[in-house]
Amino acid sequence: MRRYLIAGNWKMNTTRESGVKLAKAIAEVNSDTTRNVEVLVCPPFPYLIPVVDAVAGSEVKVGSQNCYFEDGGAFTGETSLSMIKDTGATSVILGHSERRHVLNETNDDINRKVLKTLENGLQAVLCVGELLEERTGNKTEAVLDEQMEGGLKDVSAEAMANVVIAYEPVWAIGTGQTASPEQADAAHAHLRKWLETRYSEEVANATRILYGGSVKPSNAEELLSQENVDGALVGGASLTPENFIPIIEAGGKISS
Repeated sequence: MRRYLIAGNWKMNTTRESGVKLAKAIAEVNSDTTRNVEVLVCPPFPYLIPVVDAVAGSEVKVGSQNCYFEDGGAFTGETSLSMIKDTGATSVILGHSERRHVLNETNDDINRKVLKTLENGLQAVLCVGELLEERTGNKTEAVLDEQMEGGLKDVSAEAMANVVIAYEPVWAIGTGQTASPEQADAAHAHLRKWLETRYSEEVANATRILYGGSVKPSNAEELLSQENVDGALVGGASLTPENFIPIIEAGGKISS
């Protein structure tokens, strides 16, 4: 059975003080109700170390929201995987829709980051998803195929053990709209079939596919109950314990 992963993407939010407070509250969640759920929080770069320190001794893991694909050197403003690893972070979110559509990252950019992340032994959380016009134009599956093929180019079947896929329909991110459970599961099923075709049934069955797109306490249980949904990549609702913890607990309830 694939273990649920509930990940919080804090984006460009929190201060050091509020981030540490939030991380500590998440780390104190009753493990009896969430023992089958892996929890990941991804704060802004400046707060990686204090958040890692805040969750020390708990099972909560910490990840970064991006990385650069070079080992080091004259790349002003960038952060290497060795630096991220040195903070104690264990995962990296890559290819988020805001990186693609606001900061114009290409599939090639994302692929180089995926490969460098895996080379450094960290977990890559690869985000894929379609725009509203692509959804209404019946291009969802073609867009997902292109992003998967581009993002996972040269990634071996063995390396897929350290890859998580996050399906995030761009039209549902921060808009209050959410893909219906049926829409979410259909997209996840397509992604799993792609993994089976590209790799193997074993890889497809082992790879976790998260849903991201206005996940909140009121819809978490229904979304997480879908056959091919293995967790959630949570944005706005991950910024308060009152909203994020019930999503973690929803995963625990389903998997218990």
